[in-house]
Amino acid sequence: MKDSVKTAVERILDSYLEMNNHRKTPERYAILRAIYETNGHFTLDELGDKMIKVYKFPVSRATLYNTLNLFLELRLVIRHRFQGTTKYEACYDNNSHCHQMCTVCGKVTEVRSLEITNAINELHLKRFRKDGFTLYIYGICSTCQAKITRQKNLRKTKTDINNNEPR
Repeated sequence: MKDSVKTAVERILDSYLEMNNHRKTPERYAILRAIYETNGHFTLDELGDKMIKVYKFPVSRATLYNTLNLFLELRLVIRHRFQGTTKYEACYDNNSHCHQMCTVCGKVTEVRSLEITNAINELHLKRFRKDGFTLYIYGICSTCQAKITRQKNLRKTKTDINNNEPR
């Protein structure tokens, strides 16, 4: 995590906790660091495993869940629902991007598109202030497409063989 991002997100958390008379617990800061040192999307369970394996800082599932909800409220984390799975990602310095999602295997890949970003930035909305965007593009990844093509070719070959057998 860049020091400038680390400082900024910790400052946001500090301010919120102070203004609302909440305790500054080591768990909240450890979870925040773990999230911002994670590249890409993660589930609640993956975050919990990382807290134990990497940071040697076990926290309960309830603490993770409540802390993630706090970070969602502070716009430090964004939640996605990918084909029945809830995933999260840090969003302080990366809140506008696209996801391409394979409808066969569920693989999610982030995509950068200057054209889409510029189009969204130029979009004028009435009585609405844009903070960022997430775009989902659904389709079939090249790996799944290759499997589908192989299966079609195999079926065609079997059909051709069956049609050419003597009766």
